[in-house]
Amino acid sequence: MTDLPVSARSRVHDVDAIRGFALLGILVVNITFMASAYPSNLVNDPAFSSAFDDAIRFVVDALFSMKFYLLFSFLFGYSFVLQMDAARSAGRDFVPRMLRRTAGLFVIGMAHLVLLYGGDILTTYAVVGLVLLAMHRASDTAALRTAGTIYVVILASLVATSTFVGSSFMPGENEAMSTAAQQTRDMLGAPADIIGHHLDGLGLLILQSASLQGPTALAVFLLGMVAARRRLLSGLDGSESVLHRIQLVGFPVGLAGGIVFAWMGGPGDTLATALSTATAPFLAAAYVAALIRIMHGQKMSRVRGFLVPVGRAALTNYLGQSLVGLVLFTGVGFGWAGQVSPPLLLLIAIIVFIGQAALTAWWLRNHRYGPAEYLLRWFTNWQRPHAISLAGR
Repeated sequence: MTDLPVSARSRVHDVDAIRGFALLGILVVNITFMASAYPSNLVNDPAFSSAFDDAIRFVVDALFSMKFYLLFSFLFGYSFVLQMDAARSAGRDFVPRMLRRTAGLFVIGMAHLVLLYGGDILTTYAVVGLVLLAMHRASDTAALRTAGTIYVVILASLVATSTFVGSSFMPGENEAMSTAAQQTRDMLGAPADIIGHHLDGLGLLILQSASLQGPTALAVFLLGMVAARRRLLSGLDGSESVLHRIQLVGFPVGLAGGIVFAWMGGPGDTLATALSTATAPFLAAAYVAALIRIMHGQKMSRVRGFLVPVGRAALTNYLGQSLVGLVLFTGVGFGWAGQVSPPLLLLIAIIVFIGQAALTAWWLRNHRYGPAEYLLRWFTNWQRPHAISLAGR
């Protein structure tokens, strides 16, 4: 990165910082699924039913759920254009390079899903990334229209499902509770049992990816691609009036939608999910606008320095979060599954993220890439990178 011009370095640093921030939000949500099977069955663990437990669940649903994976998806589309620029600068053919990168991401995602965490998003990104690659020559207008159409179809489908199907296809609460209790016990088994637990959820993951996460990711990929083409995150210094306007609109709309989403029952309610799908992009955009203003402020400029390393090694840190979850909550490690309350989970997520930020900053002082980024770069370029260590330059 030191070979980039100053303007490009600023752009990449801001994008990396936003990506690091997105990883924090993703961890806050994912750790609830890593710690217990109750959330994936859309019910609350009866062992943690105090007012404080419910308040933390409400906060996570309102402020984090369905917001940060949108932000991560936007940055995937944004970085897609940066990859195009890098291939052009290196004189490489972009399409074969991206096909290899996508294949590598899929392989890493499958290993992640089977071995570490059944809620993997990398495989979805890899598959949907092929559609993005097929559309990489589409005009901005065509990309925006496609994204808008996808969102309209998703919202219409969710509303129709809520209106005409309701919850008839969902298991009853007693059945969901029984299933969640058994699956939580399965998390405490031997490695083979844990792998089996991950594979048991594969069907639901495919269904969710095909019906909601995949199409939503594609729509946001396209928005990120257009934003990168127009260099919307380039040269910002935090004083731009558009950032203030985004906050003025995004926070009221996004927070209202998030609060109602949480009040209606979160992801367990289809109509609530439709509402969150419609309003979450507003809150995600407001988060980004606020973060950019904070990062470029004199008093809070260290925030960017804290977040940039995490974002530079985003793939490594995403996998690392799942590894920590495996060690903390399953039978492979401490076996805390079903034993940690929502407030403590939130605290653990924050501590883990701070630890990741410190460890990644230390690693990148002596290495060009994170370990997972190194492997993916090797596969993408079809040749071993010159050196992972900066000492090798």
